[in-house]
Amino acid sequence: MASLPMPAWSEQAPRLALPARAPQPEVAPAALTALEWSIVAMAEKDSITSLREPSRLISALGSLFGVRRPNRLANDRLESLRRLAVYAWHYDWNVPESELREFLAAGFSPDQYQLLQTSIHKARTNRAVQNRRFAR
Repeated sequence: MASLPMPAWSEQAPRLALPARAPQPEVAPAALTALEWSIVAMAEKDSITSLREPSRLISALGSLFGVRRPNRLANDRLESLRRLAVYAWHYDWNVPESELREFLAAGFSPDQYQLLQTSIHKARTNRAVQNRRFAR
């Protein structure tokens, strides 16, 4: 089967114009403020039980024996960050979906969630490597 010859491109031949693309807004890289990073660092020391509301019996026993529980943060946005960071420190990537939804509803982005998880994972990995070096 024969094909038709291709026309030769010359300087006089009209050039194909590419469709104009709408300018894409530049997306700032995900970041957390210094205050938010300090909340993440403090969350490492918090236990999972700090995320639960104490029962009346536990509250009574705590006040009787002087056991103090960590307070919730006054800022709901920072409290959602703390809760997510506690789960991330203790369970790595296994964060409950409800906590993730609350984190995103508080105004954080999925990129900030990824940044938080990646940073915590790197910190945990670096500590594990250092502990293995010192164990020898």
